[in-house]
Order: sequence, then C-alpha cells, then structure tokens
Amino acid sequence: MPRFSAFLLSFSLLALPAQAESLKLSATALTEWKAVYGRIEARDRSPARARLGGTMVDLTVVEGDLVQAGQPLARIVDEKLAFQLSALQAQRGAAVAQLANAEADLARGEELLRQGVTTAQRLDALRTQVDVLRGQIAALDAQAEVITAQQREGTVVAPVAGRVLQVPLAQGAVVMPGEPVALIAGGGFFLRLAVPERHARGLRQGDTIRIGEDDAETTGVLARIYPLIENGRVIADVTVADLPEDFVDARVLVRLPVGTRSALMVPQTALITRSGLDFVAVAEGAGIALRTVVPGDRHQMAGTDWVEILSGLRPGDLIETAAPRDEQANGHD
Repeated sequence: MPRFSAFLLSFSLLALPAQAESLKLSATALTEWKAVYGRIEARDRSPARARLGGTMVDLTVVEGDLVQAGQPLARIVDEKLAFQLSALQAQRGAAVAQLANAEADLARGEELLRQGVTTAQRLDALRTQVDVLRGQIAALDAQAEVITAQQREGTVVAPVAGRVLQVPLAQGAVVMPGEPVALIAGGGFFLRLAVPERHARGLRQGDTIRIGEDDAETTGVLARIYPLIENGRVIADVTVADLPEDFVDARVLVRLPVGTRSALMVPQTALITRSGLDFVAVAEGAGIALRTVVPGDRHQMAGTDWVEILSGLRPGDLIETAAPRDEQANGHD
C-alpha cells in the first residue's frame, strides 16, 4: 500500500525541465463541418436540335466525345425537298423558254411599230408579258433558294463547346423538327449541393468548402445559395479549380461550414499517454499535476497540431506545452 501511494505521488507531481513552455487555456472558436455529397454538373446543358425533319443519314459523335461550337454532329435528309427542287427547276426552264419567245415577239413588235404596221397598245402588252415572265423566273429562283437553305439546315451542329452527354438517336432514325440529336455539357463545371434546410442559415456565400477525402482534399468557394427550398433541401453551387470533368453528375464528398462552437485546444506535444490514458500537465500551486483528460478531434492551426479536450480541463488552466519525458518514465517505473 505505501508503495502504491508513492507511485501515485510520483505520477501526479513532476518537476518540469527548464525549457518547458506554459500556455493559459482559453476557449477557441471551431468551425462545425457538415459532410454532404455534391454532384459535378455542367453550367450549360445545351441540346443540339434538328431544324429539319427527315432521316438521319449520318451521325459522327458518341457519348463522351469532346466537340467544338459549330462542329457538325449529324446530317438529316428530307427526300421531298429534292423532288420540290427538281420541280422548281423544271418550271424555271419552261419560264425561261417562254421569256425567250416573249422577248422575240417584243423585238418584232418594236420593228413593226417603227414601220407603222402595229399599234403602241400591242407593244405595251408584249412588254408586260416579258416583265411577268421575268418576275416568275425570279420567284422560282427564290423558292429554290429557300429549299436549298432547308437542305443545309439538315446539318446538325454543336451549339456550344463541351462534352457529349447523350445521343438518344441512332443513324437511320426518323427525326422530327426540334427533336434533340445530342445533349452537350459546356460552359465549365461546378459542384451542386443539396443541404438540409436546418443548416441553411449557417451557410454564407464566399465560404471555403472542403472537398474530397482527407488524403486528397481540396477546397472550393461557395458561389451561390438559391433561396428556394425544395423537399427540405437548400440548393447551393460551389466553384472548384481543376474539377474533374470525366463524369457529369458524379457524387463528391463535401464538408460545409454550418456554424461555430467553443472548444479547449492544447498542442499535440502537451498530451501525455500512459497505460491507455491521456494526461495533460497542469500547474497547481507550486507544483505540476498530471490531469486525466479525454481528447477529441485533432486540428492543424498555423502549422501546429492541436488536440481538442472534451473533459478534464477548464478555461484559465495553465498547462505545459512540452511533455516531461524523462520524469514520465521515472514516475511510471
């Protein structure tokens, strides 16, 4: 029994080395982090739509391809347009023949008028007929240009630069006007979060967000918080530099700052571990006592490792930041 009492005395009262530093404990504000999952989304999801109805005879992209704005993606052909264009060309040929005949009649009428054989009224009728035929030919040319433009609209181009997400149709499919041929993600990528509404008031635009696991953690900035709450969730956008763009709608672990709390923090070097218990050296009167503590999470602040103390210490305690290793060994023996 006397030997056990001597062990307790040597375990609790220590003479610290001269180089030990003291630290007066005070409450430290720690940020509360909420772990949620965000989705990698594109700023713009632009469908490449068909402007012409017909059969898709050519398709040059598949899911995952990178495309540039204006790049041809598919070609749609409406065979009726070719028939209409042939009909217009035939009508134009007939009108050109009629115009040649009318111009010849007009030339003869002018000659006869100089000879006094015909009348000016007859000559005016011939001129009118020539003008009408020329107008018909111009109208046929305009109609042919419209059909040619419709044929050019059969080429489906990418509206923005980005990655092809979906190609819902296959080559040879019948396409209606306005039907999407491909869905393209462009305009850059960001993280979209759905945060429980109870944490909404703890979010601040411009806050730093932790992204990824501890071994590969990066940071982002809370860029936008949407005011509309849907299904008990607040929607927020986070901008991240060098965000992976291989998979859209991929889930990424995100930690959000949702509030602050007070905690007692001690340097990692002040923590002493013996026989499975943790202690901190605290100044008590003229001596130093080892006080049993319950450590919590570890944090790094200003390049130094700190440990949160859940119980065993209180604000105002004077602790030693350097553990007395030699004396600890002697006390343990």
